[in-house]
Amino acid sequence: MCGIFGYVGKKQKATDFVLKGLKTLEYRGYDSWGIAVKKDNTIDLEKHVGKIGNAESTLPESTLGIGHTRWATHGGVTVANAHPHSDCHKQLAVVHNGIVENFQELKEELIAKGHTFASETDSEVIPHLIEEAMKNKGFASAVRDTFTRLQGMNAFVAMSAPSKEIIAAKTGSPLVIGIGKDAYFIASDASGIAPHTKEVIFLEDNQMVILGEKLQLLELPDGNEIEPIRQTLDWQFENAQLGKYPHFLLKEINEQPQTLEYIAQHGTEEANKLAILISQAFGTFLLGCGTASYAGLAGTYLFSTIAKKHVNFTIGSEFEYLEDYITDKSLIIPISQSGETIDIVDPVSKAKQRGATIAALVNVQGSTLYRQADFQFLLSAGQEKAVIATKSFTAMIATLLLTAYTLADRQEEGSALITEAANNITELLQDNTLQTIQKLAYTLKNREHMYLLGRGLSYATAMEATLKIKETSYVHAEGFAGGELKHGVMALIEKGTPCFIFAPNDKTYNEIISNAQEVKARGAYVIGVGPKNNQVFDTFIQTADIQEATMIPQIVVSQLFAYYLALARGITDPDKPRNLAKSVTVK
Repeated sequence: MCGIFGYVGKKQKATDFVLKGLKTLEYRGYDSWGIAVKKDNTIDLEKHVGKIGNAESTLPESTLGIGHTRWATHGGVTVANAHPHSDCHKQLAVVHNGIVENFQELKEELIAKGHTFASETDSEVIPHLIEEAMKNKGFASAVRDTFTRLQGMNAFVAMSAPSKEIIAAKTGSPLVIGIGKDAYFIASDASGIAPHTKEVIFLEDNQMVILGEKLQLLELPDGNEIEPIRQTLDWQFENAQLGKYPHFLLKEINEQPQTLEYIAQHGTEEANKLAILISQAFGTFLLGCGTASYAGLAGTYLFSTIAKKHVNFTIGSEFEYLEDYITDKSLIIPISQSGETIDIVDPVSKAKQRGATIAALVNVQGSTLYRQADFQFLLSAGQEKAVIATKSFTAMIATLLLTAYTLADRQEEGSALITEAANNITELLQDNTLQTIQKLAYTLKNREHMYLLGRGLSYATAMEATLKIKETSYVHAEGFAGGELKHGVMALIEKGTPCFIFAPNDKTYNEIISNAQEVKARGAYVIGVGPKNNQVFDTFIQTADIQEATMIPQIVVSQLFAYYLALARGITDPDKPRNLAKSVTVK
């Protein structure tokens, strides 16, 4: 996974454009970064380990340049492994997103032909393959031949100093081309291009684009020229600023009431359309990865409880192993913040080949998933700069809840519950609850293990809360269904073990309180989260009693706890947790 940005044009501003573009896209990867620009007939490279942050470049200005922010897959986080990678004669440079599955055999072949490698990455085979092919053909033909030799899901952008061109090809990972005045831009995300132009072309799988004095779009592998489909970006990209907040993570937690109010007021028409699709389908399947998977899990409970409707759920990366039963009467509902997660995009593509209808819940208009779908329900959460998903998750839950109530012919009730959830979050962010959460985080900052328990819909709450703690504070946390305690989980409980109990005022209440008693008897430190206190709780964090929507403020409690736990543990940049990136474009 990475951020890619490139520029070719008449202005001598390639270094400046690429640097600023990479800063916009840093959330896609921040292990290292680098830029390559044309300098006469050679490539001038600059590469660094670490976040790009407020960095400045020492490269000269140029009319041609590409850059990259890396999330490491092959090879450690070193300057040598940072992109761009070049050929032996420093006339080519390549940035790459994906995994070249057959890179070892390609590398051995190239070494035998005299090529010298400077990194441990799979990506470096690409410029050397292009260099080898250019012994007998031009730059464009060499790139096309190289692309056909790569196995796996790959997108790369190559530049040649002598030819003064940028050429890109892709399958899987996203690339978008911006058409400016006397210039072309290319990036892995439209948000990087939006400041320069609204006219774009989304590169599709097995396509190659040549950017130079003109734009040529070719179909791969045969190389036939095709007419590009130009689109106008008609949505706003926010120039997100921290304002009064120390981190984007806290800012985005605080933006959730506004997002939920918008869905309650403006999401009804799309909920009507999605409810009709579900009612007409013979088999509906929710799928998501990471945070979105827990939204999907919650969806199965919401549709069952509210609409008396059976909806299946599968983790996105596992769906391709379950697709044999998909037919042209199936409805697939992929859920994704970015719309680029490869473990969603790939199985959705295969489901479309089987004739299934795709109804995407996605936060990024114009993303790959958005363009794949037959129906799009935009989450309307706005840009999420922190890698940790917050407002996009509660938007997913609100969207599913509203659709379930719509399916049950009770849409106004669903909208009202979402509004109540928004109001409760506003209260949580302003009253003594916030101080309770901060104090709890400081108290538990040195604990190595935490366990979170829920039943029914609160099982999904526990799982999402667990993920927030792990990825934000690096503390080992596990979520469990309360009924699983007796099936081995109890062996993990010892004196002082923190156990969170999600206890909404529903049919699960008495049983989850019994589970709290069981862990308390083994010495656990019990934290209750719900509408009413109980003597079993050592610490209690109160949320409103709003039926199924109780889950939403309970999730916000876990987000706040994870954030303040990270700070208590000395983590200085919770917006960019170690080893993670926002958009997962490799399997």
